[in-house]
Amino acid sequence: MLKLTSSDIKKTVFEALVIPVCEDKNIYEDLALSSLTKKAMLHKEFRGVKENELILYNLTEIAAERVMFLGLGKADKIDHELLRSTAGKAVRTCIDKDLAEVVIAVPSADALHMDVTTMIEAMLEGACLSNHIFDMYKQEKKQSVLQNIHLLVTPDTASRHKYLPPKIETICRGSILARNWVSMPANDKRPEAFARLIENEARKVKLKIEILDEKDLQKGGFGALLAVAAGSDSKPRLMVLEYDPRSAKKSLVLVGKGVTFDSGGINIKPTEGLDGMKTDMSGAAAVAATLISAARLKSGIKIIGVLPLVENMPSGSATRPGDIVKTYAGKTVEIGNTDAEGRLILIDAISYAIEKYKPDTLIDLATLTGACVVALGEKIAGIFTFDDSLAAEILASGQKTFERCWRMPLPEDYKELLKSDFADINNMPGTRYGGAITAALFLSEFVGNTRWAHIDIAGPAYSKKAGAYCTAGGTGFGVRLLCDVLDRL
Repeated sequence: MLKLTSSDIKKTVFEALVIPVCEDKNIYEDLALSSLTKKAMLHKEFRGVKENELILYNLTEIAAERVMFLGLGKADKIDHELLRSTAGKAVRTCIDKDLAEVVIAVPSADALHMDVTTMIEAMLEGACLSNHIFDMYKQEKKQSVLQNIHLLVTPDTASRHKYLPPKIETICRGSILARNWVSMPANDKRPEAFARLIENEARKVKLKIEILDEKDLQKGGFGALLAVAAGSDSKPRLMVLEYDPRSAKKSLVLVGKGVTFDSGGINIKPTEGLDGMKTDMSGAAAVAATLISAARLKSGIKIIGVLPLVENMPSGSATRPGDIVKTYAGKTVEIGNTDAEGRLILIDAISYAIEKYKPDTLIDLATLTGACVVALGEKIAGIFTFDDSLAAEILASGQKTFERCWRMPLPEDYKELLKSDFADINNMPGTRYGGAITAALFLSEFVGNTRWAHIDIAGPAYSKKAGAYCTAGGTGFGVRLLCDVLDRL
């Protein structure tokens, strides 16, 4: 549980007190904290530089069992992400030491020339996100998460910001929920099973739930979605989650790509990296977790989550390169490559959502292209939209949450690359270059005049290495981003 505390550290017993330290400046107004940092700096092995760590035990001037000092580096280099990461590192260290709680001192906002609210938010996020262990498939559970995480602040700050811990914990729990779904193996989240997993969580917050099965999809004319699912024995689903507060004046549709395993279909992928294709449902996981978080936070916006769930497999019944399919919108698509499947399930979901809900804004989230990873790396998502204000809102949310995004172009002339001699459009461009752009342009052909943005999260949805506040595996990327976007719409 996250808490803000203003307890007297001289009298209150804590298992661990963590004090972030700046190498060239005192960043605490509290005399006891300032005195402790001076004592730490007397040790030759600790100078407050980044990655420095020092632990002192049973100090006589305070009641804490141990005090951990973590270096921040120079004052002018300290930003919110560094504070977020430092809080995450503190929690992870305490987990490794088998502790049950930690108190982390929050530096003076004035000393760092920062906004105190944003500082506290960042440190709460880092601490909560780090307090996660994905071990559901391990027989021996070697570690346990912390039971309580406290941020040490002044009494006035604790009073004015008491609303922050439950809010941040709700959002971060959404990120962790998405992480767990992404890290889960594909054999436990085939489309029908994944829909049940989401349904179980959605019912807890009383979301309206609708699930279309294969017969419903055939009857409804979801030809592109069904084409992707054709090769698998696991039948597809289209899941709709709806959060509709009475006072809502705006509506937002979130569409999340849900390919529970992507073999590439007939255009089968190479062996290298194939085990990572269990993560191709990261967009759906993030959208579902965002809906659940928004319901818990009682957001004032009507939000509809549309999740096309399929497994893309090769078999005698699989869709072939050169096949032509009719989409929900009525347009025909020539299948240039069966591994360009995400855009096919998205266009049917997008067309359906626009027709049924007529939203003010639609955002889709998808691990769509390796080309976006080539362009932006593994830690930054690409944004594609014709709407400058929507792009600005998403970019601002990315900057605040450090779920970073970069706006990419949508040049009109690139649409020529998607022309087909036999159908209305081809799902694969006639070039190997600019794949993230042409994929987004393909989606744009099905959004009409709706205010729309596509976020390609192929890079940051999964991490092979542990970070300061995220273990290796699914990152939950998109949940904090979208929750912040909700506050801006």
